[in-house]
Amino acid sequence: MSADTLIRVEDVKMYFNGGAIKALDGVSLEIKRGEVVVIIGPSGSGKSTMLRCLNRLENPTGGHIYVDDVDITNPKTDINKHRQKMGMVFQHFNLFPNMTILQNMTLAPTKILKKSKQEAEEQAMQLLARVGLADRADAYPSQLSGGQKQRIAIVRALCMDPDIMLFDEPTSALDPEMVGEVLDVMKELARSGMTMAVVTHEMGFAREVGSRVIFMADGKIVEENTPEEFFTNPKEERTKEFLSKVL
Repeated sequence: MSADTLIRVEDVKMYFNGGAIKALDGVSLEIKRGEVVVIIGPSGSGKSTMLRCLNRLENPTGGHIYVDDVDITNPKTDINKHRQKMGMVFQHFNLFPNMTILQNMTLAPTKILKKSKQEAEEQAMQLLARVGLADRADAYPSQLSGGQKQRIAIVRALCMDPDIMLFDEPTSALDPEMVGEVLDVMKELARSGMTMAVVTHEMGFAREVGSRVIFMADGKIVEENTPEEFFTNPKEERTKEFLSKVL
């Protein structure tokens, strides 16, 4: 694995019902440091399953996933240690409703990374300022809009100083007018050099921010290319069919 490759996926399979359902059917890919890999495709194509396998929220049926040269599919690997390197943002925000925004953000850094309360709070406030929400530090999740909660979910993941950020359709549960504010945070994160793997339906984001676009269907990678080539000159019929419906 070359020094700039952060994640390598080799022939990963995810079968259910004794192989009757092939959520992932032999997927291989590499993600390099600083790359923004955008994964698109129809519902049920395996995109989210792929992402969840990257931090072992799902255990693949077969194949290997290497993060920084460590095989995280090996049962002996300390998966919790590796999850610390991966921030994950879901469709739903998963904030603790009984804690303030600042408490939500400092819980894991103080408990898991053993940062001091002061250090964790300083970092959290810097990140909140970065996404324009420093004035909401003492608010509770119920007092925020969906777009604000999702921005908080992103910076909460950043509080763990991850090497890579995984996004699983982070805007699909939001009202349309809130989508832009979340995508803006993700764009800024990409510009800062963060390695990102993003499952999304937002084709504008894929085209504008992606270093590479991966199109999945039926549990396989059908096509991958630069955004420019992918959107203007798709090679595979399955890709053309999908793009004709979403663009």
